[in-house]
This record gives sequence, C-alpha cells and structure tokens, in this order.
Amino acid sequence: MPIELKLPDVGEGIAEGEVVRWLVAEGVAVKEDDLLVEILTDKANIELPSPVSGTFLKILAQPGQIVKVGEPIALIEPAAGQAAAAHQVAAPSDRPTPASRETAEPGQESPPGKTAGAVGEVLATPVVRKLAKDLGVVLGAIHGSGPGGRITEEDVRRTAGPKAPAGIPPDSASEERVPFKGRRRMIARKMVAAKTRVPHALLVDEADVSGLLAERAKMRETGEREGVRITILPFIMKAVAGALQRHPGLNASLDEDREEIVLKKKIDVGMAVDAEDGLVVPVVRNADAKSVIELAREIERLSAAAREGTLAPGDLTGGTFTISSVGSIGGLFSYPVINVPEAAVLAAHRIVTRPVVRDGEIVPREMMYLSLSFDHRIVDGGEATRFLNEVVRRIEASAI
Repeated sequence: MPIELKLPDVGEGIAEGEVVRWLVAEGVAVKEDDLLVEILTDKANIELPSPVSGTFLKILAQPGQIVKVGEPIALIEPAAGQAAAAHQVAAPSDRPTPASRETAEPGQESPPGKTAGAVGEVLATPVVRKLAKDLGVVLGAIHGSGPGGRITEEDVRRTAGPKAPAGIPPDSASEERVPFKGRRRMIARKMVAAKTRVPHALLVDEADVSGLLAERAKMRETGEREGVRITILPFIMKAVAGALQRHPGLNASLDEDREEIVLKKKIDVGMAVDAEDGLVVPVVRNADAKSVIELAREIERLSAAAREGTLAPGDLTGGTFTISSVGSIGGLFSYPVINVPEAAVLAAHRIVTRPVVRDGEIVPREMMYLSLSFDHRIVDGGEATRFLNEVVRRIEASAI
C-alpha cells in the first residue's frame, strides 16, 4: 500500500515550504535515504530523503507550490519488508544542498545534442541548479570545472549556448516576466508580515569611524597572518554585541500568543547578505564572546557560504538581532525592515569624508550614518536612543 511523503516539522516555527524541484522522476526505484525533493523555507533550503526503499509513485506537489507542514507531497510504494519503516516520516537531510542527486525533472528533456547522464552525485549550488533549470540544462550531462568537479555558472552557460533569458515570452519585445517564486517570494511574504504586524520606529545617528579605520589598518597584518580579511563589519558587530549586553531590551522578541516579551540570554547576531538568489541572514553565534579576528573569520565563512548557496539550516536560525551593512554597496541612508520576531535591526551605511567641528575647529573626518529600526511594542524611543548612543560610543572608542 502506498505511503505519503509529508512535509515534516523542521522546527524554528516553520509552518510551510515551497517545492523547488524534484530530484527523482515518477516510477523510478528509490532506496531509503535517497534524496527526493528540495524544499525552500523562509530559513533555508532543505532536501527530504525517502523514508523507505521502494518505488516513487506520484508527485502530489509541483515545483513552485506552497505546502503546509504535514501535507502530503508524494506517494511511495514500499518494497517488500518495508512495512515497519513505512510509518516513519522523512526528515530533512543534514547534507549541504549542493551535494544532491541531479536528474531530469518529470517532463524535462535534455537539451539538443546533450544526453542526460546517469543518476549520481553532482556538485552544484542551488544558484547553479536554478540557472540550469531556467536554461534547460541537465546537470548530469556536464563535467564540472570547479574544485572537486563542482559545476559552475560558467559551465552551465557554456553548455546552454546563446539563449534568451528565462522568463521572456518569445513574442514579447517590450517586457520581461520572471516567475514570482522561490526565495524572492519567501522574502516578500516575510517583509509583508514584518511591515503589517510590527509597528516600525526609526532612529538615526552618525559615528566618527576615523579611529576605527586606523585600528583596522593596524589589524590587517594580524589578519593576513591568521588568513582572514579584516573589514569594517566585525568592528560594528563587536560594538553592537557590547551594547546589547548593556541594553538587553533590544536583544528580545515578542511572543504574541503568550503575550510575553522574551529577553534572550545569548547574543547571536544575524548579518544580511546580498546573495545572488536573494537576501539571506546567516547568524554569528555568541558574538559578544568573540574577538574582532574571530568575528571576521566567522563573517567571512558565512558570507562565502551564503553566496555559494551552501549554508546549513542551522546557520540561518536563532538570531537575536540583525545588522545590515549596506555601505559597501553605496547609498546615503536606508530604513531597514525588522527581521521578525527580533526587536530591532541596525543598518550601517557608506563611510564619507565630511567636515566636522572638533575642539572648535573644522576638520575632515570619516563619518558613517547608522539607522536603527525597532519594534515599538517592545522598545521605547528612550531605550532605543540609549542603545544607539552606546553603539556609537563603542565604534568611536579606540578600543571596542
């Protein structure tokens, strides 16, 4: 008798997910723990394994479809002797999403001149896999040029050859239509929830980072010895972590169901990363206990993983406060959206040399705007101002 593969409860308050792609076709034999489907949640990409060996009978949820936790997404016919295992619920794979089995999706044909390779392990990030899907390229037919045979974007584009970008109707010369799904749709849903449920308040200040930049210049030699690049972000994160220790009301969330403010005892700071397939917020654990060098190393690791699409689900959950460092891109000022259910988010902006008054004289200094969005249900303006004052003080101090 067929069993249902259901979307499991993966914790962290996740109630639904989007089917990104099926890794097997209907009618094929599968073994227990074979990866079957990639699911996108508002936290991370996960891959679900088969709970039993048997035959993969039918897909119930198509790519792009949103399913709730507990809803069936496929049917599997267990092999003989698998009756006991048939009652188990598949759990997300702990393996990184790039190391997944790549097969042609139901109804997908190999590009002209290409033959789909045998089902096996291929190395490709979610970004590369999405590009391959958009361009109609079967990854199993490509020999990866990256480290360890990893398939790169260049490999996919070279295989696809000159094609019109995905989403452009053949008869349209005046507009491009891109499917509103995947990470972009997840981001949109979260932003709408944040702006409709949370009363945002905004506070703005500026910091003189001249001394901080001088300190960073001195630390670069240490960073080179440690094999890590020293940027401005670990200094800001260090200042924020110290300020959160003194102002725990900003390191909090609101449990609306129980009507309780939850003060977090750990300081796990998320950082917004502008990844190719959309914004992600990996989390630096115990930021208050780390040195600038340690923060720089963890920031570098998480940023690289975010851009390669190899973040583990645990890298994206449990943040207590978020920093958005938009200064490296540009722009004078922004109004950041709170990463619910956190109480606040801090945006650090572009550093600009401006004339300021010091000891009665006009002198050039390196200045940076800071904008703090906070949930006014949890934090009042006075507390938010004192917190931001402390962040500025720590940034401007020679030793933070």
